[in-house]
Amino acid sequence: MTVVPPAFGEPRRPEGPRNPGDAWVIAESGEKYWGRFGAAGLLAYDPARGILLQHRVSWSHFGGTWGLPGGALHEDESAIAGAIREAQEEAGVPDGAVSARFTSVLDLGIWSYTTVVADVRVPFEPVISDPESVALEWVPVDQVATRPLHPGFGSAWPALRGLLEVRPAIVVDAANVVGSVPDGWWKDRAGAAARLRARLEGLAVPADALELAGDEWFPDVSLVVEGQARGIDDQVSTVSVVRAEAAGDDAIVAEVERRVAATHTVVAVTSDRGLRERAERAGATRIRSAGWLLELLSAHE
Repeated sequence: MTVVPPAFGEPRRPEGPRNPGDAWVIAESGEKYWGRFGAAGLLAYDPARGILLQHRVSWSHFGGTWGLPGGALHEDESAIAGAIREAQEEAGVPDGAVSARFTSVLDLGIWSYTTVVADVRVPFEPVISDPESVALEWVPVDQVATRPLHPGFGSAWPALRGLLEVRPAIVVDAANVVGSVPDGWWKDRAGAAARLRARLEGLAVPADALELAGDEWFPDVSLVVEGQARGIDDQVSTVSVVRAEAAGDDAIVAEVERRVAATHTVVAVTSDRGLRERAERAGATRIRSAGWLLELLSAHE
């Protein structure tokens, strides 16, 4: 593998000094890949408008094709942070406009490319903000394949398209998960529930743990609380807190049913045998134990 800086007219930062990651990685076969530390692109999906695509300027690598806003990662930068940063630099994607749903990684050993598939939360109009774009367009999903696509994106698109309608959701039995660890939770049940909610923020789940394709998923999370834990504070969070008005088990089953009706692929988290059976009858496709969730959380802390 050889690393070489770009020549004039090749991918570069729109202004300021070149980042160390802005370099070609040259394989022994002669194939070259952009990004010393790998690269990432943002697949922004708006159900009303489609996929945000970038028409690449003719002098760029595979110029004239359509692909995703993206580029070289900075050293020690996560793929999600890098994909969003590049999309902001190249397409003017506003802060907070998208949220990651899953990632898909092409790993060639000497180089990797991560596609970050993200849902548009706040609609926006893209803005050409660097010389690498001829145009930026929202392209309906069923029309993407009709464009002359960048070869890498073109080969990945069929699998990515098949996952666009997959929306995993996790419904958590807070009392069961909190109660599985004897850490004094009984002294402050609302506080213990709040601590669990904080740990669930931005939950990342390996695809194989959900039996899904891709590499890592960021599911919607519902935390169902009951009894004294209903006093949990109203802090703004990506985790939806469901306060059980009566029996906690009934609220969990109702939340599973609500998520299933919204076409989510639902994972219910509880170690209660009776509740596990009820959640499965309600439509949960997978049932996981409290220990499974705690192990998952510990692996990311």
